[in-house]
Amino acid sequence: MRPIGSARQAGRGTSALALIVQKYGGTSVGDTERIKNVAKRCIAAQKAGHDVVVVVSAMSGETNRLLKLVSQITDRPNEREQDVVVATGEQVSIGLVALAIQAQKRKAVSFLGHQVRITTDSTFSKARIKSIDAERIVDALKKKNIVVVAGFQGQDEEGNVTTLGRGGSDTTAVALAAALKADACEIYTDVDGVYTTDPNMVPQARKLERISYEEMLELASVGAKVLQIRSVEFAMKYKVPLWVKSSFTDDPGTLVCEEDAAMEDVLVSGIAYDKNESKIAIRGVPDVPGVAAKIFGALDEQSIVVDLIVQNVSKDGRTDVTFTVGKADLAKTKDVVKKIAKAVKAEGVETDDHVSKVSIVGVGMRNHSGVAAKMFKVLAGAGVNVQMISTSEIKVSCVIHSNYTELAVRSLHTAFGLDKPESGAVAEVVSLKG
Repeated sequence: MRPIGSARQAGRGTSALALIVQKYGGTSVGDTERIKNVAKRCIAAQKAGHDVVVVVSAMSGETNRLLKLVSQITDRPNEREQDVVVATGEQVSIGLVALAIQAQKRKAVSFLGHQVRITTDSTFSKARIKSIDAERIVDALKKKNIVVVAGFQGQDEEGNVTTLGRGGSDTTAVALAAALKADACEIYTDVDGVYTTDPNMVPQARKLERISYEEMLELASVGAKVLQIRSVEFAMKYKVPLWVKSSFTDDPGTLVCEEDAAMEDVLVSGIAYDKNESKIAIRGVPDVPGVAAKIFGALDEQSIVVDLIVQNVSKDGRTDVTFTVGKADLAKTKDVVKKIAKAVKAEGVETDDHVSKVSIVGVGMRNHSGVAAKMFKVLAGAGVNVQMISTSEIKVSCVIHSNYTELAVRSLHTAFGLDKPESGAVAEVVSLKG
């Protein structure tokens, strides 16, 4: 990635003569009428005096359609070839967006990931961006083009097509904004900002005017679907002002920016859940040095991301090791773990894909005690059993049975004052201080 200059002031917004990167998700380009609407928004930004780079996802449902075709061929696809297939969705959408802009009498040019040299590692289906050569984009902008770039894709150093995983277009957009030293990155989706929780689950959820990079990073990591975690990492590292907006309204959206003192006044900013969790328990593991390294080293060799880990107290020289992975990795994880369990002479392996993770997040947790205790009390009062627990400085996560996900989220949302106006949430902090 080309070097990034000094940090900009977060919240500077999109002043005249700015360079803006806009990203439009699959629902925003779901049909030709919506694509024409996206073109109008891009043109409006250019008419306001901005240089505009647009990152586009595949049309709504297209990636799933392509993955279904793959599954009809094989249930264990080669991930390199699968990437070749699913990357084609964005090629269609960028071409259509560029054509829609041109049809409205403006200049536009589209580029695939390899054409702007978005270089990634070789972890197919969930590659990470290593560098971007933005020279071709800069040249196109100088010619007054609106530049349309395929999200979600790149190529490794051997020229193989790679994809960045679900939500990868967000990462493409923020990485481009960082490489171009853009004044802002606007993520357009089918929601008008970041909410205290999923408004489809909790109608009382509130839209946040702003949220810190760190809070958004934690929310993304524990299941919030608004932004991909890697995109938030890029935004935080390079201080890219990141706006989450709707492509269907003129709502100003939510600004993701650097933390300030006012944000610490709110104890819990948001509640996230993730139903894409599976639990694996290795029973009767010999409690000797090096066993954990063998287990998780083998998983790392297969690029399996492990989330929560719990090891029980040793009894009679043996212990249980329990951890969670994404459901998509469950089959591969079982294969790896069964081999390792046999090698280390463990007693057995159990799996459970009927679990979910519920998390509370807020920078205000740093300075207030009793947050975790209150969370556990609320869940107990709702009859929700906690199976695993994980904490960080600004987050508490619990693994529970998936049947209780909605009950847990609703109960916590109410208990931490998020159903109320923002002043009510601050009042909740005061009550805990006493």
